[in-house]
Amino acid sequence: MEIAAFLTTLQNQLLQTHLTEWVAVIFGIVQVLLAWRNHVWLYPAGIISTVFSVYLLADVRLYAESFLNLYYLLMSIYGWWLWVKKKNEAALPISKTNQQEWTITLLIIFVGWAILYLVLRTYTPSDVPLWDAWVSATAWAGMWLLAKRKLENWIVLNISNVFAIPLQFHKNIPMYAMLTCVLFVVAIFGYFRWKKLLLKEANH
Repeated sequence: MEIAAFLTTLQNQLLQTHLTEWVAVIFGIVQVLLAWRNHVWLYPAGIISTVFSVYLLADVRLYAESFLNLYYLLMSIYGWWLWVKKKNEAALPISKTNQQEWTITLLIIFVGWAILYLVLRTYTPSDVPLWDAWVSATAWAGMWLLAKRKLENWIVLNISNVFAIPLQFHKNIPMYAMLTCVLFVVAIFGYFRWKKLLLKEANH
């Protein structure tokens, strides 16, 4: 597609964007900015964003991503509670992923991909079951590494983002695709910031 044709298509999609998508994206951006500032209000912003995202993604038949956002919702509630409860305790240190953890990561990706694909193909009217399942499986793996504060979580999450962006444009949810582009850039900066912190900790 030529650039002019792409921009015209994008403009038309934006003009047709539903209020639900705007709310999900705006609060998603607010969540990212608050997370960057390490502020507790990232969680309520994330809760609002994911509630709307669950509905939005199911509506365009991205069922695996919708389920993934339901998980994000539960983790936001849990994270908010944990933040308040343990805000004065030391955080888990950043570290690199070892061989055993890479094995678990790959199992989450490929076993999760297969299971999600079979469920989507068998029990839903999804027209992109393979693609949808891959985006969600890689995101699950990235979140597992993030929970363990592994440097490589940013790489795995961006593998998910790389496939999610064209999928979301394909499903005519351009604002959501742009949010994922923002998350992609944030993940790049996050990787180098964590790498710097890891080297700093290693030199102490």
